Amino acid sequence: MFQFAQPEYLNLLLAIPLMVIVLIWSLRQKKRAERRLADARLMAGLTPLRSATRPIVKFALACLAMALCIIMLARPQYGHSNGTETRKGIEAVIVLDVSQSMLAQDVQPNRLERAKLLISTLIDKMQDDKIGLAVFAGEAYPQLPITNDYVSAKLFLDNITTDMVSLQGTNVGAAIQLASSSFTQEKGVGKAIILITDGENHEGGALEEAEAAAKSGKHVYVMGIGSTEGATIPTPDGPLTDNSGEIVRTHLNADMCRQIAEAGKGLYMHIDGSNIAQDQLQDALSKLQHSDSQVVTEGAVDEQFQAFGILFLIVLILEMLILDKQNTFYDRFRFFQRK
Repeated sequence: MFQFAQPEYLNLLLAIPLMVIVLIWSLRQKKRAERRLADARLMAGLTPLRSATRPIVKFALACLAMALCIIMLARPQYGHSNGTETRKGIEAVIVLDVSQSMLAQDVQPNRLERAKLLISTLIDKMQDDKIGLAVFAGEAYPQLPITNDYVSAKLFLDNITTDMVSLQGTNVGAAIQLASSSFTQEKGVGKAIILITDGENHEGGALEEAEAAAKSGKHVYVMGIGSTEGATIPTPDGPLTDNSGEIVRTHLNADMCRQIAEAGKGLYMHIDGSNIAQDQLQDALSKLQHSDSQVVTEGAVDEQFQAFGILFLIVLILEMLILDKQNTFYDRFRFFQRK
C-alpha cells in the first residue's frame, strides 16, 4: 500500500496554487502596462527575441520541481521488506536499594545518585542485551519488566527515589527473589542479577535466595556502595536520628555483600568515586553466555523517495536549460513557436 511517513509536509503543496494565482495577476498587470506603452505589433518588433511561452513553461517546471521536493520530504513508501537478523545478548535484572541510608553522602553526590549513574552508564554500553529494573527497601517492587527498550529503562531509572518504598529496611532476600522471577524462559542465555546496596539492616533469607538463584542458572553480582567508616543520613530537618534522639550513622556491610555474592556464584564489587566497579561489572557480564536469537523484522516499509528525487533533478535541469528569451540554437528544433 502506498503511503507517506510524514504526510504533514504535503500541506506545503497548497503554496503552488497561490503561486499560480500570483503569476496570472502579474502577467495581466504586465500586459496592461505594455498596452499603455505601445501597440502590440510595435512591441513585438522592439523585442524580437522575447517569448511569451518560455516563462510560463519555466514557471510550470519550477512548480513541478517544488511539488516533487515536497513529496520527497513527505517520505513516500510502498511495499514491505521482511527478513531476520541474529542478535546476541544477555539478560540482566538490576535491583536497587532505595532505603533512606542510600541518601548518605560518603559517596558523592550520595549513594543513590552514584548508583543511578553507574546503571545509566551500564545501559549506554548495552547493545543486544535485555534489562529489567526493580527497587527494594523493606519490600521489593518491580519497576520495568525485562526489555531491550533502553530509552524506557533510563526514563524509569531517572524517576527512582527513596520515597518509592514506604516500608524501611534492606530486605535483600525479597529483592533477589523478585529479580530471579523476572527473567524470560529463554534457554542458553546468560542471566545476571545485579544487586546494588549498602547491605545494612539485613533481614535474613538473602543467602538462601542467592543460592536458589545460582542453582537456576542466574549469577548474583553484588555492588556494595558506601564506606565502612559510615556517614549520617541527611534530611530536611538535619541528620536522621533514632527514637532516642541519637544521630544515625549508616555503614557499608561489605562482609554480608561478599557472602551473598559467593552464594550466588557471582562477584562482589565496591562502588567508590572511581570507575573500577563499573569496569569489573562490565568484564564479568562479558564472560556470561550470550544467546543467539533470530529476530524477524516484519513490516519494514520500503522508501520510494529516490524515484521522486531523480524526477526532481531532471525537471530542475530542464528548467535551467530553458531561457526566458528565444535562443537561435534551440529555434532550429522548433520546440517553441512564436505566434
